[in-house]
Amino acid sequence: MKQIPSKAEILQWISDHPTKAAKRDIAKAFGIKGAQRIDLKRVLKELEAEGRLTKRKSSYRDAEELPPVAVLEITGTDNDGDLFARPLEWAGTGAEPLILMTLRDSDPALGAGDRILGRLTVDPAPDHSHTARMIRRIGTNPQRILGVYRQGSEGGRVLPIDKGSDKQWAIAEGATGGAKDGELVEAEQSGPKGRMGLPKARIVARLGDPTQPRAVSLIAIHQHGIPDHFPDAVVAEADAAAPTKLGQRTDLRDMPLVTIDPWDARDHDDACYVETHDGGEMTIWVAIADVAHYVTPNSELDREGRKRGNSTYFPDRVVPMLPDRLSGDLCSLHEGVERACLAVAMRIDAEGNKLSHEFHRGLMKSQASFNYEEVQAAMDGAPNDKTAPMVSDVIRPLYAAYAALKKARARRQPLELDLPERQIVLDDDGKVTSVNFKDRLDAHKLIEEFMVLANVAAAETLIAKKTDLLFRVHEEPSPEKLEALREVANASGLQLAKGQVLQTAHLNRLLEQARDTDYAELVNISTLRSMTQAYYNPDNFGHFGLALKSYAHFTSPIRRYADLIVHRALVSSHGWGNDGLSPWDREHLAETAKQISDTERRSMVAERDTTDRYLAAFLSERIGAELHGRVAGIAKFGIFVKLDETGADALVPIRTLGAEYFDFDTESQTLMGSKSGTIIGLGQRAVVKLAEAAPVTGGLTAELISLDERTMPRGPSRGRGKPTRRKVGSAKKKAAKTARKVKRTRH
Repeated sequence: MKQIPSKAEILQWISDHPTKAAKRDIAKAFGIKGAQRIDLKRVLKELEAEGRLTKRKSSYRDAEELPPVAVLEITGTDNDGDLFARPLEWAGTGAEPLILMTLRDSDPALGAGDRILGRLTVDPAPDHSHTARMIRRIGTNPQRILGVYRQGSEGGRVLPIDKGSDKQWAIAEGATGGAKDGELVEAEQSGPKGRMGLPKARIVARLGDPTQPRAVSLIAIHQHGIPDHFPDAVVAEADAAAPTKLGQRTDLRDMPLVTIDPWDARDHDDACYVETHDGGEMTIWVAIADVAHYVTPNSELDREGRKRGNSTYFPDRVVPMLPDRLSGDLCSLHEGVERACLAVAMRIDAEGNKLSHEFHRGLMKSQASFNYEEVQAAMDGAPNDKTAPMVSDVIRPLYAAYAALKKARARRQPLELDLPERQIVLDDDGKVTSVNFKDRLDAHKLIEEFMVLANVAAAETLIAKKTDLLFRVHEEPSPEKLEALREVANASGLQLAKGQVLQTAHLNRLLEQARDTDYAELVNISTLRSMTQAYYNPDNFGHFGLALKSYAHFTSPIRRYADLIVHRALVSSHGWGNDGLSPWDREHLAETAKQISDTERRSMVAERDTTDRYLAAFLSERIGAELHGRVAGIAKFGIFVKLDETGADALVPIRTLGAEYFDFDTESQTLMGSKSGTIIGLGQRAVVKLAEAAPVTGGLTAELISLDERTMPRGPSRGRGKPTRRKVGSAKKKAAKTARKVKRTRH
């Protein structure tokens, strides 16, 4: 057993490691585990009482030393013109230290009374004890830039990593932060335009080689401002959490609930089980991790969770909404471990109609953690050692309930898009080894149907109990987007009903027409693009895509803050404890809805940008290769071809299309050659030669080789391919004309 270190040893270690002074860091450094942590806590408390340590949130520091980062107040200059500051917080016994400010050329002018956040270092010089560099002036939030640093003769520049951006930033010689040429850096705007008209910035963080695979998701995290570091107070609160006892909860520990997730899932927040009854009726149990028990209103965990809004998923990492102590442990329904949960029992008939439902706050123990593939294999007659004992009593009833719910789904007619999901496969070094398209198994679909039914039950219960909640809202397409979809359908020789109240059934008929044709992917993508984006709202406007009148998110509180709010609402409405909706939650529900809708969009964009960069890195070794795809987008500056193999979008600039001008028709989304009459329209098959793949920005450019098996004319592109905008007649006449031309060109 390790011996508890002496007070002198602890003080020396804290002095040597000022940024790692949390109790857990001290314990780890001295190998202190288990019950010995109590003795360590006692020694730290004694040092506090003696005034030799001060505690800031969850970390300790020597009371006679300043922390490495502190708020400072500028006191003025001395006779030599040096600028000094004092700490706003000083707990030492002696006089507060005098701090010499070391300013960079890019720092703003500072005067007596200004307050800054500074980074401090101890200076051995006798006339002052510390020096400090400015991080930022208090009350300001300068723009942050992520880019690649390029060294010049005097200072350098930061080049953007954003696709389509050509804005650069000038870095003064003293503001490089030690960055090397070609490094990925984060810089901060420090002033207006300087030499050569470039805005000035200073480098505040070096992020390494931008071409390394592991930098891809890091770029997206920094670029989109996704918080990826938990404050010490949040981690401390999570670390202090303990497993839940039964108490007044419903005892579900003997129920054979199982989790079914992807094979690489890090957490398990939902479990299910189906009971069968006479007459074909069944009860579907869905149990969800009771995150509300651990993340209580106005706690550090709650504020951080609301700020993040949701977890963000990248091919190589997850930025979680909650610390791992909760997301990967106490709130994860691990096999054979007792876990707190909120469960709903939903009784359905043989036709999939929900007859009744009831919520419980319970304690469960997952009987097994399965992945989708092994459950599907077991149902298909190839069980493994793990699934074999549960095929008859657990797995078959799950599929029986799904068969009933499919009947109800067919009657409801939610939108049936068929868009394969890409899966980027990485090796241990983070390099892309392949891009696969995930299989859609019935095992996936049954879990989705169970979760949809549970979400509906949550919304209906809270509406009936007149309790505040956040609805998941999806409104119908705008008339403009619907008309654009109709023109795509017409150009593809398909029909979308007009002149009636739009229902998802109408869109499903269009998708069915396109099935097994060359236009299937185009029509699915165009239908998806016509949809509005779903969002959260305290008012219920229904869910168009799912064809549901009331819908709320209940099933993923580990990774979505909206679900946590719904859990709290259920706790309040059932009187299950004092950890339900707070008055603040209710008062700020609309603000919370806006906040988490925004963070959800932020994550979606970051995930999409990361995918683009990984795909560009994957294809960068195939420059000059001919790739097959389909025209998926048309703009006045060129066409986008979606590549079959990876699903990536490559831009074919209009200037490269050949020795003629192309007219861009905005309504029909086509380009027409001014001499040849060649029409480039959505959905056409294309062969392109990959010309450029830029992993840093995620951009792909290509040259068009052939269109619908017709070789495209080659010629000098300088001054050619320039788009012009034609005046068109009515949308109806032009759509019909375009459809005829496209068909004539293709056949």
